[in-house]
Amino acid sequence: MDRRTALRLLGWGGAGVALGDVASVEPALARALRSAAQGAGDPAWNSGGPLVAYPEKLPLIVLTDRPVQLETPRRYFRDAFTDNAAFFVRWHLDLHPNAVDLSAWRLRVEGNVGRTLSLSFDDLVNRFSPVSVAAVNQCSGNSRSRFTPRVAGGQWGHGAMGSATWTGVRLRELLEAAGVRPGSVDLQFEGLDRGRGPAGRGSHRYLKALRLDDPVLDDGLVAYAMNGQQLPMLNGFPARLVVPGYFATYWMKSLTWIRVLPQPDENFWMQSGYRVPDTPGGGTTPDNVRAGRVTMVPITRMPVRSFIVSPDGTSRVPAGLPTTVRGIGFSGNGAITRVEWSEDGGRSWRDVRLGADHGPHAFRTWEAAWTPRVPGEVSLAVRATDARGDVQRDAPVWNPGGYLWNRIERQVVTVGRSA
Repeated sequence: MDRRTALRLLGWGGAGVALGDVASVEPALARALRSAAQGAGDPAWNSGGPLVAYPEKLPLIVLTDRPVQLETPRRYFRDAFTDNAAFFVRWHLDLHPNAVDLSAWRLRVEGNVGRTLSLSFDDLVNRFSPVSVAAVNQCSGNSRSRFTPRVAGGQWGHGAMGSATWTGVRLRELLEAAGVRPGSVDLQFEGLDRGRGPAGRGSHRYLKALRLDDPVLDDGLVAYAMNGQQLPMLNGFPARLVVPGYFATYWMKSLTWIRVLPQPDENFWMQSGYRVPDTPGGGTTPDNVRAGRVTMVPITRMPVRSFIVSPDGTSRVPAGLPTTVRGIGFSGNGAITRVEWSEDGGRSWRDVRLGADHGPHAFRTWEAAWTPRVPGEVSLAVRATDARGDVQRDAPVWNPGGYLWNRIERQVVTVGRSA
């Protein structure tokens, strides 16, 4: 996508975007509003909150209203790309921005650099070559409500994720323009998230960092477009960090500062927040945590996952009539290379037909033909394999943060007699 195309698609104006503006979203909004009273769809798959339409958004499931946390209902995962208006939302602090004035906003690249940069939005669009990448953005706590024993934090179902095509400037190109000095260690990111945070922890600003020698920086973008449109305010307008393969905790929204540090970043959000046990699969036990037998490390890459999107168990499937089982898979460790499904709860497996390959970081759709033969309840299951050879496990994980859930998913479907 060249600059002219990007500008035409995005229709930039100089006044900025306000969260309170009346947003023009797809015509499906009217239909979704009419059906909102029917609930979020499948409470066994999503969390159990009410459906509410925020600015620029279709009705999504509300976990909290400040900071805003919105979960995407299951039906919006039928395609490889998630509509901007249906994309989940997760802010960390309660004073995140309602509006951004583009005439005043600047992205600063500073710290241990040869030249501090102060870039306007127009600078990002016009001074640097636009690059696009398809990638999944998934909250670290996606599926936290499945943990037993329960853990603190937003009790997400499976809908704290989405896949989009992100367009922006390569992170490496910005660093080259600033000139990283020798002896630099970490790259710290800060957006416009503000609020109280955990008391006494110095956490009123949301800060995350990546090691300068982390290969993921080669894929990183400062994105100003999402699926060919400007970023919604709730998804990080005017620009956000994109870290393909990594959990969303690093995908800083309303990114405003990039700092090159000569020492490791030891702020609260790196030393205490978003950490997992240094064990295979990131699992441990409550007893090990209480006894202090667990070494914790920052969460980074997403494990391999797959989901059945339809049938979703809300209606009967007629016996003897062909139907199609559909879903998605993704991984933070490479492209999805295989998806298998089961109609007997996981005792036997068959390969599915994979959809188009949109790159190693995107959703991969899949489908399988199925003709149920006998009336009754059937347990469908799905598991995925990624390019590294990782296969979804059929065992739960537990850790105190409620992270890294990737157990094989099952869907009970009622097969009815055909007329």
